Amino acid sequence: MPKKGRSAVTCPAKKKKQEDMKMPAKHRKMDSTSSESPLCFDSPASLFQSLISPTTADEFFREYWEKKPLLLQRSDPAIVAYYQSLFQLSDLKQLCAQGLEYARDLNVVRCVNGEKVVMNNEGQVKYNQLRKDFTQKKVTIQFHQPQRFKDELWHIQEQLECFFGSLVGSNVYITPEDSQGLPPHYDDVEVFILQLEGQKHWRLYEPTVPLAREYSTEPEERIGKPTHDIILKAGDLLYFPRGTIHQADTPAGVEHSTHLTLSAYQIMSWGDLVLDVFPGFMFDSMKNDLSLRHGLPRNLLTSAHMGSDVKKQVSTILRKLAERLEQDENDLRSSEMKRDFICNRLPPYHLQEEDLAPAGKLPMLEDSVCVRFREHIVLTLEPSPNNTDEAMKLAVFVLHSLKNKRETHMMGPKDPSDEEEDDEEEDEEDETALKGLEFPILHLPALQQLLNGERPRVAELPLQQDADKLGLVLGLWTEGLLQVC
Repeated sequence: MPKKGRSAVTCPAKKKKQEDMKMPAKHRKMDSTSSESPLCFDSPASLFQSLISPTTADEFFREYWEKKPLLLQRSDPAIVAYYQSLFQLSDLKQLCAQGLEYARDLNVVRCVNGEKVVMNNEGQVKYNQLRKDFTQKKVTIQFHQPQRFKDELWHIQEQLECFFGSLVGSNVYITPEDSQGLPPHYDDVEVFILQLEGQKHWRLYEPTVPLAREYSTEPEERIGKPTHDIILKAGDLLYFPRGTIHQADTPAGVEHSTHLTLSAYQIMSWGDLVLDVFPGFMFDSMKNDLSLRHGLPRNLLTSAHMGSDVKKQVSTILRKLAERLEQDENDLRSSEMKRDFICNRLPPYHLQEEDLAPAGKLPMLEDSVCVRFREHIVLTLEPSPNNTDEAMKLAVFVLHSLKNKRETHMMGPKDPSDEEEDDEEEDEEDETALKGLEFPILHLPALQQLLNGERPRVAELPLQQDADKLGLVLGLWTEGLLQVC
């Protein structure tokens, strides 16, 4: 059954310097509409806990996550005011003046006879025309990724990306009275709905594809009766798992509804991980197992079907690989999923240009060092692109999101015409960030020690040569990722 909540937890006094030595933010002036936050930003875990309070995180992941919806109904004026400050209909006038474009920045849509109808105009969004369509044509305004413009949403989503270890996107939906924007459908993401203004009528249905991996609409005749029939009011929160069929409308008598959708865990299943790690594991296995290097039967690829003998042989190979994997002490190598996450996520909240410069004194052998922005760094093991030998050699790469651009977060690939206008220096910086810092594979234990939050003396790093120890910390220090502590 849906839960009725109390107000979010109050944030405790700010703690002393965090163990991960994350740099203190140099805050710009916040949005003029901002209210005092009922959310706790002490850590990613405390932010999530305050978002779903009074439900505990343990209860949420045990009872609801990927299982069933959760409704938190709130009437706390502080939460209502804060939610409204995140985004409201009146913000559109100022945002349209910043050069918004249809399709790229927003869509105007309406559900007509069970179908989604896109009613976009061409080119830039004119506010007066947008309001006219909103009022007269009863369109829903779907605003893409508002964290590009709203600092508080940047703060929330950056912390949630640290908490989940996955990309967290958002959309704002503004729907006029007695109207519906989208037909019944399901998504491939975990969904958190924050009702910001007005009221929204939600109907949820049993999934036809539990934990769906793609978006799809569903006709009314297939979905049956709702499992949940809910009116969300300002300050309320609704969660439902990917695959949950849903539709929503603004009731008659309600001037308009504004809600924020936070989405997470797209392409983050066990199947996706196996797809990511299997090629590397298979390649390593082929180096050590002669049977995997035996040739296929002649003309197998040109046969009309492969037959039962081939299926049997592949099954035998997979069983042997599973046994080898259980006994293998080496870590699995995830690279594509890690790269996709770190290269596309938000940069640290309110990171300034000067924060990217080397911090403090140059580290020497006698110094203790620690990593900065630890939650924004990942390690991968991948073939070195600089290897000139015929045999593949692995290297360890340090990837980080410090130079990511908030303005393009979750907005997909660049438009080719935009790329032509990019400065050459920016292109070189982007290419360097995508490649990451490359170190020899022997540096992996030292890097793992640092990324685990330890503060060793440089001389004590698990490398044989002092020159290697200094080279490692100098590379990280130059990139702004390490400091003397």
